[in-house]
Amino acid sequence: MPVAESSAGTRDADLLLPLRDEQGQISALFLDAISRAVETADQPQVRALAGDLHEADLGDLIEALSAEQRARLVELLGADFDFTALTEVDDTVREEILEELPNEIVAEGVRDLDSDDAVRILEDLPEQDKAEILGQLPEEERQELARGLDYPEDSAGRRMQSDFVAVTPDWTVGRTIDYAREEAELPDSFYAIFVVDEDKRFVAAVPLDKLLRAQRPVKISDIMVHDWHVIQATADQEEAARMFERYNLVSAPVVDNDGKLVGVLTVDDVVDVIEEEASEDIKALGGVARDEEISDSILYTSRSRLPWLTANLGTTIIAASVIAFFAHSIEKMVALAVLMPIVASMGGNAGTQTMTVTVRALATRELGGHNERRIIFRELAVGFVNGIAIAVILGFAAALWFQQHELGVVIAFAIIVNLCAAGLAGILIPLLIQRAGSDPAVASGPFVTTVTDIVGFFSFLGFATWWFRLG
Repeated sequence: MPVAESSAGTRDADLLLPLRDEQGQISALFLDAISRAVETADQPQVRALAGDLHEADLGDLIEALSAEQRARLVELLGADFDFTALTEVDDTVREEILEELPNEIVAEGVRDLDSDDAVRILEDLPEQDKAEILGQLPEEERQELARGLDYPEDSAGRRMQSDFVAVTPDWTVGRTIDYAREEAELPDSFYAIFVVDEDKRFVAAVPLDKLLRAQRPVKISDIMVHDWHVIQATADQEEAARMFERYNLVSAPVVDNDGKLVGVLTVDDVVDVIEEEASEDIKALGGVARDEEISDSILYTSRSRLPWLTANLGTTIIAASVIAFFAHSIEKMVALAVLMPIVASMGGNAGTQTMTVTVRALATRELGGHNERRIIFRELAVGFVNGIAIAVILGFAAALWFQQHELGVVIAFAIIVNLCAAGLAGILIPLLIQRAGSDPAVASGPFVTTVTDIVGFFSFLGFATWWFRLG
């Protein structure tokens, strides 16, 4: 009996635990309580603790649990588990959970989701599992999800919701309002009424504020807005996100090649796209695979990073060959060996700064044919100005360090040359790579590093060899 009382007391205390700590992470106490409940298969306690969590909180909780406990948590929550939470976790975590869950549970879970969330959960499953899950859904839902899955990956069609509100131009405002109030199958949230013709082709739209301010007898054709921004279902999701950003959109209709309305893209979907694209660009600049997640295995992560490291190895060998060319000079003046990494490092840092700004500007379409020359000149000028500033500091430091003012002049000259070269390489290489049809975020780094290393070593060692007659 005392044990039972103690257990009940612990259960009640667990319900009062804070979900997150001061840093906004899942608190260790809450995580420990959930872990104990999962390990002991205490379904009532699991549901009491996690059954009412928001999908984002539930996603964070899933990622915080051990790999062995994640699928078990889903099973214990049963009908209380919101499958939308699986869109909030890393792709690797989601795939691992779906592999362990029976297809019947997955089919039941995605049945009540928005079509875009359901597509996101199903898209990475093996074809056999995908077909089996779709086969367990009602005909209408199955067709909607199959259509979404048929669109290209990273397209607007994959991101869109297939539920929307559409009427014909001859409807009245009163009929439309009554329809929006009474129809049970409408989406939970919408921001505009779309207007279609008899063939379901998009014609116009009516913002909700304009609809609610109009008199009931007024026809939709009298208040609809024709110049509404429309997105092709096959359009890249990044292009769609850019349209939302440019025109401050809240929602936009998605049409197929025939102009038929097939879905709607909303701002909450676009926020996810912007975050994903920004993350991918940052990873690419660092030589990390776009789909790499912190939950990936050691073997997968090592394999995905190895090509970049191999490419860097090739560039360093090229730079080393420049040093070998001046080996005789370095033997005569050891100070050159001490200072030359500084020249190359400063050039590499300056080149990375320019490359980062350039790649981002290319991604956001801020850099193009209309301003290329001006921006190229600006980066060259920035390299020259910063080169002079660094040259003065480093020149004096080298002169005092080795008691040779001539050495200060040599390294100052080399710094100016290399920072100018870094500015040019940082912008020209991404531009050339993009024009060649490749992704500048992925391919620019090794080339920029190679240029700054070669120019830095050659300018410093070459000028030193000439100045001091070391050859």
